[in-house]
Amino acid sequence: MPDYKAPVRDIRFVINEVLESGKLYQTLPRFEEATEDLMNAILEEGARFAENVLARLNRNGDEEGCHWTAEGVTTPEGFKAAYRQYVDNGWPALAADAEHGGQGMPSMLGIVMTEMAGTANWSWNMYPGLSHGAVNTVETHGDAGQKKKYLTKLVSGEWTGTMCLTESQCGSDLGLLRTKAEPESDGSYSITGTKIFISAGEHDLTENIVHIVLARLPDAPAGTKGISLFIVPKFNVNEDGSLGERNAVHCASIEEKMGIHGNATAVLNFDGAKGFLIAEPNRGLNAMFTFMNVARIGTAIQGLAHAELSFQGALSYARDRLAMRSLSGPKNPDGPADPIIVHPDVRRMLLTQKAFAEGSRALLYFLAQQGDIMVAGTEEQAKAADDLMSLLTPIGKAFVTEVGFEAANHGVQVFGGHGFIREWGMEQIVRDARIATLYEGTTGIQALDLIGRKVLGSGGKLLVGFTDIISEFCDAHSGTEHAEFVKPLRALKDEWAEVSMKIGEAAMGDANEAGAAAVDYIMYSGYITLAYFWARMAVVAQEKIAASDEDVSFYEAKILTARFYFERLLPRTESLKVTMLAGAGNLMDMPEELFQL
Repeated sequence: MPDYKAPVRDIRFVINEVLESGKLYQTLPRFEEATEDLMNAILEEGARFAENVLARLNRNGDEEGCHWTAEGVTTPEGFKAAYRQYVDNGWPALAADAEHGGQGMPSMLGIVMTEMAGTANWSWNMYPGLSHGAVNTVETHGDAGQKKKYLTKLVSGEWTGTMCLTESQCGSDLGLLRTKAEPESDGSYSITGTKIFISAGEHDLTENIVHIVLARLPDAPAGTKGISLFIVPKFNVNEDGSLGERNAVHCASIEEKMGIHGNATAVLNFDGAKGFLIAEPNRGLNAMFTFMNVARIGTAIQGLAHAELSFQGALSYARDRLAMRSLSGPKNPDGPADPIIVHPDVRRMLLTQKAFAEGSRALLYFLAQQGDIMVAGTEEQAKAADDLMSLLTPIGKAFVTEVGFEAANHGVQVFGGHGFIREWGMEQIVRDARIATLYEGTTGIQALDLIGRKVLGSGGKLLVGFTDIISEFCDAHSGTEHAEFVKPLRALKDEWAEVSMKIGEAAMGDANEAGAAAVDYIMYSGYITLAYFWARMAVVAQEKIAASDEDVSFYEAKILTARFYFERLLPRTESLKVTMLAGAGNLMDMPEELFQL
C-alpha cells in the first residue's frame, strides 16, 4: 500500500489562494472565526492524524475485513482505537453547529478532513462519514425532542448514523419500497422490513447507531409520494438520554464485497423496531435529500481520494523503477536503465492522475463552500449557492468518481505486472474505488438527474447560472497571458449551452433522446467544469509567479498540469459531443428479442 502523504500544500492553495476562503468566511457571520491561520492549523493536525493513524490501518482493514456473528459485527484490528482517538480529538464535531456541541467551523473544512481521512483509509472513513448526513437531516427536519435526544451524541461521535434506503427489489427506484411503518399508541411507529447494502450498518465502534429509515405508512399513496422518514436507533433512548433496551433491528449478515472490506455493509432486519417519524408524513423522500446531497458530495470525495492515493503510489514507483532508456538519450547514464518516469506514456498516466485529483479537489471544495454560503449567506447569496449546488452536485458525484476510477487503473498500469500483485496495494485502490460510481446514485442516475431535472427541468436556468460565472471569469482574464486557457474555455462554455438546447429539442419528440445522451452529457459537462477550475488555478499560479522572486516551482507545476489538462484531457469533449448527439435510435431500434446469447 502506498505511504500516504497528505497534499497539504495543494489543499492550502485551493482553500486560501484559489477560493480565498479566509476572506469569504469573514463576510459570513456564522463562520467569522474561520481565519486562514486557524484553517491552516486544523489542516496540519488533520494531516498528521490521517498519515500516522489511519493510513497504517488501510491494508490490514482490507486483508482482515469485518467479522459477523449473531451478536454483531467486529471491525478490523485498530479501527476501534483509531475511532476513539478521532472522537477524543473532536474531529466529528468540527463542522457541526455549536448549539449541539459542534465547533461551528465551515463544512468545507469537514470536506477537507474527509478527503485526508478517506485517502488514508476509505473503509474506516465511512463509519463517521455517514453521520454527517444523519446530523444534517435531524437538524433540518427533526423536532425539538428529536434534536435533544440524538444530535449531541451524533455530533460528538459517541453515536454514528446511517441511511437506510435500499431493499432487495428497490435500489434507485425508491417507489418500489416495501418497508412498513405502523403507528403505535405512544406516538412511535413499528418499522418492519429488510434493508440491504447499509454502509456502517453494524459495528463495534460506538455504543449506539442511529438509523435514518425510509418506510411506508399504512395509508400511504403508491410510488415515491408515499414514503416517510423515520429515526430508528439500535438501542432505544430514554428521556434522560441514557440507553434503554435493544431495539428490534438486527444485522442478518454483512456483504462479501469487491473492495472496502474494512467497512461493514450490512443487511438489516427491522422486526417491529420502534421508530419515530421525522418531517411530514409521506414527505420522507424530500427530507432524505438533505442526507443524499451530503452523501453524494462525500462519495465524490472518494473519487478524488483514490485518484490522489493512486497517483502518490505511482509517482513514487515511477521514480524508482528502472526500465529501458529514454527515447531522447540516457537520463541515468551510470545505471543499467532509466527510471520509467522519463517515458512519455508513463508521464501521460501520471499527469492524468494529477490533473484529475487536483482539479477535482478545487471543484469539490468549491461545492462545500457553496454549502456554507447556503447556511450563512444572505437570502440572495443562499439562493445562488443552492442553484450552483443543484447543478454541480450530480456532476461532482458522477464525473469525479468516474475519473477517480480511471486514475486508480492508471496507477496499476504504471506498476506494470507488479500493479496486479496484492503486496503493492495498487489493486486495492482499484477495488475500493469501483463502488464510488455505484452507490448514492449510479453514474446513469446522476446523469438523468443532471440533464432531466437540473438542465432541461429548469429551462436551462441552472446551467446559465454557472456559465455566466464562467463568462465573468473569461471576461476578467481576457489578456494574452491567459489566452491558452480562457479562449478554449469560453468556446466550450458556449458550446455547452448549444448542445444542451439540441438535446432538449430532440427530447421533446422522443424522451429517450435525453436518456441516450445522459451519461455522455454528464461527462462532457464534467470536463468543462474541471476546465473552469483548472483555468482559475492557472491564472492564480501565473499571478503568483509574476509577483514573486522566491521559489515558484509549485506554481510552475500548476500551469504545466493545466496545460496538459487543456491539451490532452479536455479534447475528450469532442468525441462526447458526437456520441451524445448521435440520437437514441442506435440504442433503442434493436428489438429486445435480438439481444441473443
